[in-house]
Amino acid sequence: MHENVVSVRDVWKIFGRSGAALIDRIANEDLTKDEVRERYGCVVGVSAASFDVRKGEIFCIMGLSGSGKSTLIRHINRLLEPTAGKIFINGEDITALSEPELRRLRARRIGMVFQNIALLPHRTVRDNVALPLEVQGMKRSKRFEVAEESLRLVNLVGWEDKYAHELSGGMQQRVGLARAMAADPDILLMDEPFSALDPLIRRQLQDQFMELASGMQKTTIFITHDLDEAIRIGHRIAIMKDGAIVQTGTPEEIVTNPIDAYVADFVAGISKLKLIYARSIMRPFDWSSYPEINMDACPRANESDTLDRLIDLSVGSIHPLLILSEDNSVSGIISKDDLLRGIQGGK
Repeated sequence: MHENVVSVRDVWKIFGRSGAALIDRIANEDLTKDEVRERYGCVVGVSAASFDVRKGEIFCIMGLSGSGKSTLIRHINRLLEPTAGKIFINGEDITALSEPELRRLRARRIGMVFQNIALLPHRTVRDNVALPLEVQGMKRSKRFEVAEESLRLVNLVGWEDKYAHELSGGMQQRVGLARAMAADPDILLMDEPFSALDPLIRRQLQDQFMELASGMQKTTIFITHDLDEAIRIGHRIAIMKDGAIVQTGTPEEIVTNPIDAYVADFVAGISKLKLIYARSIMRPFDWSSYPEINMDACPRANESDTLDRLIDLSVGSIHPLLILSEDNSVSGIISKDDLLRGIQGGK
């Protein structure tokens, strides 16, 4: 059973004086974001959002500009107050916290990394990373020790005494990540942290972040407008449109089973080779149904092997692939036609 660290329940954010009074009307009349703005002069930022994030999971929220993803993430630490709905962290309703309790939550349990990392120019790299610990009242020697360990984790040893203007954009983002992790928060909120970087640097930071998040079991909500990035780093993805979450699922589920035309347009150009697994395209295997097959000549693969791996195994062989379960028994079979259908995404 998975442990939910973050639970969002029916959260609305409507900007405007009569926002709260409109929720029932929006739901009952199925009003669009544009209709609400035209009729009532209010803007729907988030519409009835609900999701859970499990311990150690990287949960990506993606959508186009204006879809509500950055507005939604700012509710997790109550930088924005919801018009309606509840947000739970480890089972505690944070919408009921007092201001002192909320400050402690932000200081100790939630770290945040923005696209604009906002390093303090008059502070060294070490001082910037140590800032949240200083706010907590930690002694100077101890917070510097923790800051230097955080910098080691992001490969910035030797840069402790430099200033922000002496760092590249990618290095500044790593300082921001180190600062967010210095207080050892349970949860990381990351709002398009790599989107302004060059593609090569972005990919390197994605790799580094995934390694850190996995090793330290950080529960992460990651905002992006880039589906390739979401698919690459996310265990699950929520796709937003006009403030609403339209589909939530694993990268494989999103790409192979888009819920509507909007999501289908998003995933149309995505390669499926590393997203589709043998278990998704194999047919059940029954020895009696394939008397003509030379079992000894058939290549073997695992249920968790990707389509890319299956193609490699199939090249040069005229035989179908036999798929093995965890106990190494044959659980399925994949023909050349199955592989081609898999490349098409199961059409």
